[in-house]
Amino acid sequence: MTTGAVVVAGASGFMGRHLVERWRAAGREVRTIGRHDADALWGDPDGIRRVIDGSSLLVNLAGRSVNCRYDAKNREEILRSRVDTTRELGEAVAGASAPPQVWVNSSTATIYRHADDRPMTESDGELGSGFSVSVARAWEEAFLAAPIGDDVRRVAIRTAIVLGDGSALSPLIALARFGLGGPQWDTPWFCTRARRASGTQHEFRSRWGRQMFSWVHLDDVAEALDHIETHPELSGTVNLASPNPVTSAEAMREIRHAIGMPVGIPAPRPVLEIGAWMIRTETELLLKSRWVVPQRLIESGYRFRHPEIAEAIRDVLDQRRRAGQGSAVV
Repeated sequence: MTTGAVVVAGASGFMGRHLVERWRAAGREVRTIGRHDADALWGDPDGIRRVIDGSSLLVNLAGRSVNCRYDAKNREEILRSRVDTTRELGEAVAGASAPPQVWVNSSTATIYRHADDRPMTESDGELGSGFSVSVARAWEEAFLAAPIGDDVRRVAIRTAIVLGDGSALSPLIALARFGLGGPQWDTPWFCTRARRASGTQHEFRSRWGRQMFSWVHLDDVAEALDHIETHPELSGTVNLASPNPVTSAEAMREIRHAIGMPVGIPAPRPVLEIGAWMIRTETELLLKSRWVVPQRLIESGYRFRHPEIAEAIRDVLDQRRRAGQGSAVV
């Protein structure tokens, strides 16, 4: 790990909090950018530029959660919160007298098409279509369009589902505890004209829980960022995912095993659609097949601390137990 200052934008989120604590525990100076309780606030270009000036690494994690219904208001906020903050950082980096050597900007593995036929790598992955993909494209375009020259190395991390305390693992464990931890089954489902026009309708493609579940442990997110910072050959897009994705059915089976639940009732799409509507989220988050592998990280020599999902899930549960917070809520 290098010793220069690191700036974390979006530091109040699940990943941001972990990274800030980890780097500070290692003795590294960490500066933050956020909506509140940060060293610089969004909308304050002078403050953001001062925070960035003289840093070694800038990591941007800002963006509204996609765990919501994709109505017009939420779609606008999901897009704006990513593109506008990225542009704001680009202006600050361009105006800094001593800009960071490396700027890592979040993206998402959802940018790739629904893939249950082959894995998507940085070299041969095919981009998809629809609302989520359009957001990811706009996010990366805003990042690459920032007028900062070649002195700042830019890396867009296409991150898979992150497993950790407070992550997307939480609702899956909750379902499993109630005996509902079977595979999520995709089926045909009706589509309104409005949802088709907005690109938010998930199309039926994978049967019987065979959609792929790409994931990465939070520890590997942090260590991969250290690796990216110290490996100048890594620029452009980098897939941040475990090298061993699993099917949805396999992921739910490992969750059941980890919590000692022998029964897991499958959830067909009609049940998922009703449940998603009730808790104000979207079934795409469960039914899209994300088959993403980290070709560039592996080729550059990165070794994953948690390459297998069974061990990764147990580690998350063990961390909670060691923290004395119990295992009922993860």
